[in-house]
Amino acid sequence: MEYLNVGKIVNTHGIRGEVRVISLTDFPEERYQKGATLLLFKEGMPPLSLTVASHRRHKNFDLLTFEGYPNINDVQNFRDGILKVNKEDLANLEEDEYYYHQIIGLTVLDENKQEIGKIKEILSPGANDVWVVQRKGKKDALIPYIASVVTGIDLDNGVVNVELPEGLIDDEN
Repeated sequence: MEYLNVGKIVNTHGIRGEVRVISLTDFPEERYQKGATLLLFKEGMPPLSLTVASHRRHKNFDLLTFEGYPNINDVQNFRDGILKVNKEDLANLEEDEYYYHQIIGLTVLDENKQEIGKIKEILSPGANDVWVVQRKGKKDALIPYIASVVTGIDLDNGVVNVELPEGLIDDEN
């Protein structure tokens, strides 16, 4: 089975079994809803299935409690664990929406079908995502994920087609 990360437990919060999570998902409302099942992976212990009892936001964190773990002593050992979901439990996305794991690794082709490189990372700085494209012998290129630049995504063939405005990519090292 393949699993995808949705959050990292960085600490406990209070004494009532809440854990502080740095979220790694675009869908925290869905992933952390009451009754959702998450798997806790932590070095030195077998994966543990947890059912979300409550979820709330606090500052930059998601605070979660789990059924059957009502106080701080029960969850102390969860610290530094990674919360994951089964890849098969992913929600269906709208047309033209993609999960990061589907995009990373795709080959980027320019309007002349010339290979620019492979997408190695996705940044989310604000209004739109930025794809980091690793190029052979050159600096990584940063390509904004906007309709005027990304003209097509073909998951079956592992290709992204882009139309690059003048000056977007520096062709020097």
